[in-house]
Amino acid sequence: MNSIKETHFNFPGQTAFYKGKVRDVYTIDNKFLAMVVTDRISAFDVVLPEAIPFKGQVLNQIAARFLEATADIVPNWVISVPDPSVTIGRICEPFKVEMVIRGYLAGHAAREYSAGRRHVCGVALPEGLKENDILPSPIITPTTKASVGHDEDISREEILARGIVSEDDYVKLEAYTQALFKRGTEIAAKQGLILVDTKYEFGKVDGQIYLIDEIHTPDSSRYFYKEGYEERQQKGEAQKQLSKEFVRKWLIENGFQGKEGQVVPVMTEEIVNSISERYIELYEQIIGEAFVKPAEGSVLTRVETAINSALSVM
Repeated sequence: MNSIKETHFNFPGQTAFYKGKVRDVYTIDNKFLAMVVTDRISAFDVVLPEAIPFKGQVLNQIAARFLEATADIVPNWVISVPDPSVTIGRICEPFKVEMVIRGYLAGHAAREYSAGRRHVCGVALPEGLKENDILPSPIITPTTKASVGHDEDISREEILARGIVSEDDYVKLEAYTQALFKRGTEIAAKQGLILVDTKYEFGKVDGQIYLIDEIHTPDSSRYFYKEGYEERQQKGEAQKQLSKEFVRKWLIENGFQGKEGQVVPVMTEEIVNSISERYIELYEQIIGEAFVKPAEGSVLTRVETAINSALSVM
């Protein structure tokens, strides 16, 4: 009762429904999107079999807070947040790239580096780096936005050569990405965290670029604890982090990286609860407030009622 694995609503004016990896998105009157952030969790582009209680609420509430805190940098898609797990906003035509920005050598970039590659998405990396080292300056390493299957690394040059994004728009996306990352870094630092890397998605409507989807959540970002970072780097120890990377590492340790023939390991109640606790921990760390669990009751009924109520006044 306290998790949302999937939804099957039917709203007045509903014209389409899309089930993403972790979001159920309802199109209303071909003008608005009602996005339910479910408690599904994905890793290596695979949706895992068990839902994580409160994960959707954590993601939605962090994203709402950061979208509000960055609206002076770039307008965003949000119109209202009628429920802890729901956002309603304007429909934008999404750019077919995700703008990944990295301030540290971590995650995918670290794995590429350890394999001997010194270029990520066409961006050169210096020799002599260790995993989790700070980079000389933040780098943008875009990926294609795949509707099915795996996103793929792509360089700025390829994006422009293939006409995926116009040069004028891409220059703006790069500038927005750097400014958003700077703001996110500043906010994280106030809470004793380091924003390591993240991704942004953008869309366009009536010639205007909007920031869409979520930002600075544990699904789209990686955070380290600031305290002890230097000491851990000097000793070659793993960084204490708040991100979805711990889920990926657990999967890797249990023989799963999303490759053909591999089977997702059994997600015990203990594992599910530990993942839920980590998401709540990140919420409280990055927002600086206690996480408030909703009142007991049918979460699906609550969500459906909230969306209907919000749509009735639009």
